[in-house]
Amino acid sequence: MRTRIWKYLLSISRHPTPQQFLSARSLFLRYLITEKRLADNTIKAYQADIDLFFSFLRQQRISTLEEIQSKTLHTFLERCRARQLSSRTNSRRISALKSLFNFLQASKIISYNPLASIDLPRTGSQLPKALSLSEVTRLLTPPATITPQIQRNYSMLHLLYATGLRVSELVSIPLAACNLSSCFVRVIGKGNKERLIPFGIPAREIVEQYLRTARPLILKGRRSNTLFVSNRGSAMTRLRFWQIIREAARAAGINKAISPHMLRHSFATHLLTHGADLRSVQLMLGHSDIATTQIYTHIDQDRLKEIHKKFHPRG
Repeated sequence: MRTRIWKYLLSISRHPTPQQFLSARSLFLRYLITEKRLADNTIKAYQADIDLFFSFLRQQRISTLEEIQSKTLHTFLERCRARQLSSRTNSRRISALKSLFNFLQASKIISYNPLASIDLPRTGSQLPKALSLSEVTRLLTPPATITPQIQRNYSMLHLLYATGLRVSELVSIPLAACNLSSCFVRVIGKGNKERLIPFGIPAREIVEQYLRTARPLILKGRRSNTLFVSNRGSAMTRLRFWQIIREAARAAGINKAISPHMLRHSFATHLLTHGADLRSVQLMLGHSDIATTQIYTHIDQDRLKEIHKKFHPRG
């Protein structure tokens, strides 16, 4: 596969055409999908970043890859910063372009990488925000009036906090992937990596009740292989679940910006706070690098500092 890509890229580099950028983009995205096996959302973000950059090149009347220089990239990045984008967004944008040019350089399409001398902007070490235990309890408490949809929503909230799934994983869980007898859920995460995550009895009971009573009423005789179904009988969108968790937060009197990822952060933070080892939390979260999981240990350290400052006589 990669040999064919290289040969094709070499052919278009010898005969530059207005289609050169589009061809490079297409082959690079195919490389990300078939060889790097990146998540769909990451590929979409990279595609948008590359499209924006190629649009900029057309404005600059640059028609070949070899014409791109470091100063071209500096001008592009300055325009991005002028739009007041976050340093994290700019960092991802540079990462997408570096990956593209590394691919082209390895394919011998360009003689050097014009981004090699450009440093990523500092993004800082922003700590993930987590809910307190009391806030989680309030969030997971359903209202007095229960409809099939509300029962589904709170089943999703319980399973999310019990497993720390990503929202994209939660909304797409196949029915057969949730083993209620052994209390494990099987998910395919980033990079198409499979992992098994355990969950407790409270989550099992509420999911069992949803399957027994609410799900058949939502489906209305239709069939679906998805665990959590929408009113159309299909999987729920990520946007809809964002709306659900915010509605639940308002109903629980939680007056802060909340997201599905905050429950994932709460899952990891509470596990570590109560003595779980870092490696186990890493496996459950599906992090490829344990350094990504280590950020949750800083939250606990900050909490200890707050306690020390509040209660120590010389704090």
